[in-house]
Amino acid sequence: MQNKAKTASESLIVMTELVLPNDTNVFGNLMGGRLMYWMDIASALSASKHCNAPVVTASVDNISFENPIKLGNVVHIEAKVSRAFNSSMEVHMKVWGEDLQQQYRYKSNEAYYTFVALDASTRPKPVPQLIPETEEDKKLFEGALRRRQVRLILGGKMKPDDALELKALFTPQTPKKA
Repeated sequence: MQNKAKTASESLIVMTELVLPNDTNVFGNLMGGRLMYWMDIASALSASKHCNAPVVTASVDNISFENPIKLGNVVHIEAKVSRAFNSSMEVHMKVWGEDLQQQYRYKSNEAYYTFVALDASTRPKPVPQLIPETEEDKKLFEGALRRRQVRLILGGKMKPDDALELKALFTPQTPKKA
């Protein structure tokens, strides 16, 4: 059975958490590990929503923290599939903190997680392709193949010489002679 393609917006998950004392470090900031845990949940829900199947985390890209999220602030995590491959999906996340007393929202970080869909025998299964809708969706979709090739090279699953999408970025294009 062929999986029907889905739009990025169909996989959107918005998760909200309150930063409590048990979630913070000695500086009163949300611990990075706790945020990564919440991000893993939000992105897994997004991937599972896209493929209507259980998923497992395959990789987590670099996470750089731009702004700390303080005790008592709210965390908002937006996750949606940015591209689907054969059995894997890349999920893009944006994370914001919100200070409800001061009434302002600020960006904390962005990240990409990759998930693999599993069948009833816990074997990888095909996932629906993704239809990017907005300009941002299209930009994320186009960059996903390069990000995937970097992940595969770093994970030892692809030889750098086989990363054609990456080579195109670094190899000057010579015009063809008429």
